[in-house]
Amino acid sequence: MTNAYSTQLTTIPLLKVRVNDVDMREALAMCDEFIKSRKPHHIITLDASMCVMAEQDAKLRKIIEDSNLITPDSVGVLWACKRMGKSLRERVSGVELVEMLCSLSPEKHYRLFFFGSAPGVAEMAAEKMMLKYPGCEIVGTRNGFFTENDNNDIVAQIQNAKPDILCVALGIPKQEMWIAEHIQTLGVPICIGVGGTFDVLSGNVQRAPKWMRKLSIEWLHRLISNPRKIGKVMTLPKFVLLILRQG
Repeated sequence: MTNAYSTQLTTIPLLKVRVNDVDMREALAMCDEFIKSRKPHHIITLDASMCVMAEQDAKLRKIIEDSNLITPDSVGVLWACKRMGKSLRERVSGVELVEMLCSLSPEKHYRLFFFGSAPGVAEMAAEKMMLKYPGCEIVGTRNGFFTENDNNDIVAQIQNAKPDILCVALGIPKQEMWIAEHIQTLGVPICIGVGGTFDVLSGNVQRAPKWMRKLSIEWLHRLISNPRKIGKVMTLPKFVLLILRQG
């Protein structure tokens, strides 16, 4: 990394990957520098499920290693680092990071593109953000249903929209793989995989109440709200076991 924060970033090894000790203020400052540079940057929002997937997926590990910023996006990651004696300052989730970038768009003139999720969800999320933050510039949307044959058209659509920030919601690890494959041709300063962020921003999925977040059981709310998330939730005990075995 060549940004001003690069020499100050604390990097903590976590299983076979790593995570940066950043708070939201620093993450946003880095985003601003990435945008001003006009060079491509990949931001990873690391959660426990991605750590588990990376254990067996060398390609995903390489993508994480090569990324420019890795934020701690789960209480599991915070717990694991604390257990290793390397406490992180705070969680920087993809949902909150994207909404903060939307809130700064009117002032900073950030241009965002929402790509992914089910048909209509990205559009609804964009509408909600533009209503909530008047002047927010979301310059394009595209759902996440496509085939390999559609990739060139998707890349061209994003290039023509000229966003500063591309938010990709295809789920882990598909979104990270897609970004890594296309980041050099997209011409976008920031690409970030955001998972279920559009579902939350659109209002289709409600975030867990604050009391559940404080008790670190947001995963339970997600499971109750959407039982199809059971696969992701079941990575949590695997993650805990991996950390405990590490000592």
